[in-house]
Amino acid sequence: MTRARLSSARRVVVKVGTSLLAPPQGGIHARRFFDLASEVVALMDERRQVMLVSSGAVGLGSRKLGLRKRPVAIPEKQAAAAVGQIDLCRRYERAFARHGRHVAQILLTHAGLADRERFLNVRHTLNSLLERGVVPIINENDSVSTEELRFGDNDLLSALVVNTCEAELLILLSHVDGLHDRSPDLPQAARIPEVKELSPEVMELASSDTSDLGTGGMRSKLQAARSASQFGVPTVIADGRRRQVLTRILAGEDIGTLIHAATRKLSSRKHWIAFSLKPRGTLYLDGGAVRALREKGRSLLPIGVVSARGKFGVGDLVRCLSESGEEVARGLISYDTKEVELIKGQRSSRILKLLGYTKGDEIIHRDDLVLL
Repeated sequence: MTRARLSSARRVVVKVGTSLLAPPQGGIHARRFFDLASEVVALMDERRQVMLVSSGAVGLGSRKLGLRKRPVAIPEKQAAAAVGQIDLCRRYERAFARHGRHVAQILLTHAGLADRERFLNVRHTLNSLLERGVVPIINENDSVSTEELRFGDNDLLSALVVNTCEAELLILLSHVDGLHDRSPDLPQAARIPEVKELSPEVMELASSDTSDLGTGGMRSKLQAARSASQFGVPTVIADGRRRQVLTRILAGEDIGTLIHAATRKLSSRKHWIAFSLKPRGTLYLDGGAVRALREKGRSLLPIGVVSARGKFGVGDLVRCLSESGEEVARGLISYDTKEVELIKGQRSSRILKLLGYTKGDEIIHRDDLVLL
């Protein structure tokens, strides 16, 4: 994927960071809503479809409630989000109305996307809106999400939206002009124009720092890019304060950091398994099982399981780790915690004798397994 090929993207997800709309130092960048709307409409006039995943509800709500920093307690976060979400959508509505365009508010929860039927319902809704020329304004439903059920931040949500709506490009806009070889605050820091593979060394370059009113740092952006990459979609991380930044990215200009798509694309369902669900437990595998998964594409059999951690039920997502702790795969498990404890390390032919019944020879079938 070269920058020149970005111009071919017809369906684009754009994530807008809190710092661009409600900066930590105070105030609200009211003009930026109108600038974003103008750029998005210009792209739509080129027969592209654009979805905005917009942060800012908690930041805007915090301003209205007179808070200096992002709330820490969940009830305070939810209160700020409830107040700020109205302001956020009203500002987008006014900005797009100048161009005769409508917007739609889409509030998502992790539980919503973790359910396959609701995941597909969201896809149908987004497709219907896009076909009618409506701009979806997507955000996490912070006013009802609890900490353990959150996406984490809108960077990760935007990557899931890529799969949900089958987009072709993810653009992450913040106040940083891409990934740098060291902290961008240092004068000798150099921007990295392209990343072909998100190796551990590249991930180490990312800062986990977040702003007072935002949740995502560079690490979460790289994690989002990794998710999009596995779906075969490139990501551009760029400074949203640049003039005509979206137009210039799609024109192939050397702006921000382009992160290439993986050469082997996951199917939509396997991407959903790997990135839309939260693990409920962990299985530790012996060396033979790890090789069978990685080299032969096999299902996970009970004989390869050394131990299990956590409390999980049938159909839950579990992580599969080597004995050294390296994550090998994730998958939907066919047996619950108690059953796995009884059959781990045993041949599949003994499942019936050990349990008195069988749900199949595999603890995780290869169709429900995603290698990492």
